[in-house]
Amino acid sequence: MLGAVAFIGMLLCCCTSSSSGSGGSGSTQNNGPITIATAPAQNGAQIVTLTSNPAGATLYYTLDGTTPTTSSQTYEAPFLVASNLTLNVIAVAGNGPASSVVSKTFTPSIPSGTLVWSDEFSNSTSANAPPNPHLWNYDSGPGMNFGPDEQENYCAWNSDVAPCSASSPNAYVGTDGYLHIVAQQPSPGVYTSGRINTTGLFSFEYGRFEVRAMVPEAQGYWPAVWLMGNNNATIHWPACGEMDVLERVDAPQSPDWNAGSIHGTGFIVGNLSTYYDFPGGQTASQWHTYGMIWTKGSVAYYVDNPSKPYVTYTPASLNNISGAAWPFDAGQSNYIIINLAVGGSWPGSPNSSTPFPSQMLVDYVRVYTN
Repeated sequence: MLGAVAFIGMLLCCCTSSSSGSGGSGSTQNNGPITIATAPAQNGAQIVTLTSNPAGATLYYTLDGTTPTTSSQTYEAPFLVASNLTLNVIAVAGNGPASSVVSKTFTPSIPSGTLVWSDEFSNSTSANAPPNPHLWNYDSGPGMNFGPDEQENYCAWNSDVAPCSASSPNAYVGTDGYLHIVAQQPSPGVYTSGRINTTGLFSFEYGRFEVRAMVPEAQGYWPAVWLMGNNNATIHWPACGEMDVLERVDAPQSPDWNAGSIHGTGFIVGNLSTYYDFPGGQTASQWHTYGMIWTKGSVAYYVDNPSKPYVTYTPASLNNISGAAWPFDAGQSNYIIINLAVGGSWPGSPNSSTPFPSQMLVDYVRVYTN
């Protein structure tokens, strides 16, 4: 979603909104200044969490068996390991010397196409509940702080800070087992909505990512599901890279469409965005599966059928864009964002035809091995 800023520990399950990738016991490897903790995801995959001992040192790591340096990736968040690899980590405190390398080798040998992580947004209670807090954060505050000219206020769970209302949540898991992202108009010209993310809690690099969703279509609506590099915290957007899996604006069209885009240094606005046209009679307001196949040197998008990507981007896609740099093979995992914006530089403002409340529904988010 253009212009947005960007301990899971044991992946503890909540009875309200759980990741089916959690469960069982993990392991902890404590080597002086560095602790490597693992927790099971699904089908042999692991979630890796790194900590420094004592806290405060910067951790640098590699996943290809090479020796990390202070130019290697900085650890920012727990990440998924679903392939055979060797993790090497060093710790650096202040201007001091680097620690010795701490290593852990993973050999899950998971077949391609295997589900290795998911949140199915299950809810076994009799009331609406927040998304699993061990997986999801809430963004809150004026939308203009998150995207270009957005007009909504994003509201956290149980917030009564005006214009939010704890009795009318904007992002919750319903008893129907769906994630609801609800746009509301509590008073004329005032809008609220929801935006959640896995920043600092879960991330992954490479794999097939899917989200099954249906979105509202009306003037001023801007639903999106997208990914950002964990290094957003250090090198910032757009250098961290952005991959937009589901994104569209305004009322349905004929044919109706979804946009699959990538953004990075030198390609921020419109350079690499492709529309998928739904078959006749279909719209984005119906249930569809939106997917991304992310491999080294390639980002491909599909709708409903992973065997038929509608666009594939590679580093060669940047050849005619001055100053562009491909950010998607930097060894950095990405986190997930789901939101429904109201207004903004792309859709424009809502008008008298825009229905409130309206909602985006998400059935699940999943990650498979390539």
